Amino acid sequence: MRLGFSTNSIGDIDPLDALPLLAELGYTSLALTLDRHTIDPFAADLPARIDRWRHALAASGMDCVIETGARHLLDVRVKHEPTFVTADPEARSRRGEFTRRAIDIAFELGAGCVSAWSGVVRDAAPGDVVWERLVGAVAPVVEHAARRGVPLGFEPEPGMFIDTLARFGMLRDRLGRPESLRLTVDLGHLECMGERPLATRLAAWGGEIVNVHVDDMLACRHEHLPLGQGDVEFAPLMAALAAAGYSGGLHVELPRQSHRWLETARESAHTLRRVKNLK
Repeated sequence: MRLGFSTNSIGDIDPLDALPLLAELGYTSLALTLDRHTIDPFAADLPARIDRWRHALAASGMDCVIETGARHLLDVRVKHEPTFVTADPEARSRRGEFTRRAIDIAFELGAGCVSAWSGVVRDAAPGDVVWERLVGAVAPVVEHAARRGVPLGFEPEPGMFIDTLARFGMLRDRLGRPESLRLTVDLGHLECMGERPLATRLAAWGGEIVNVHVDDMLACRHEHLPLGQGDVEFAPLMAALAAAGYSGGLHVELPRQSHRWLETARESAHTLRRVKNLK
């Protein structure tokens, strides 16, 4: 497994300038959130941006995954909107187009996967209608991922329509269990959602995991805490991932600590090395 960090947890500097500093700390993987200040999939200079990041990642000896959780890239007014479950079909299509562009960027960068989530249901639609929206919007994205050979790592997210491992399983079944649909797992979310015992639940899905987010949390509270400040026991989770053969990045995701990102990176690396020998 590789020590990883997330661009959404880097504040006050250009994330490109952070790469050599992260590399000095031993980080070898980056969770790159597509956004205006990193790679904007809609930018006129998109090829040049991809080239800059390709060279910077190579110079720092880093692998990467692509994240699609930018807060206001698609809508400057409402965080994370539109999503795969937004009521307006044209808005859902915009989310789909954005995610397909993310897959194309991942292909160009040789990224390990693209991560996505369902979104929050903001209207009173019944469950079967929301499922229809979600499956209809995600299916073409999964097909595009298969054509590009880039896995789509779907992340259960507290407060969203797909919020647990079990509901991810339901989505996978409704889509026909496509090989290109895999799992992004956030270790703090397991604690938040009461997925107990955490290591056992994680192990059951180990073969599906293509991306891991690392943060600490308390039960029933969706707040990303620095490692050691919540209730997550990381050692058994690291053991479960290792037993499942996971060899990708353990991407520290602490956006509320972005004002002290370098200290956070240093502290997180120390904590993770204590519980697992990382590359």
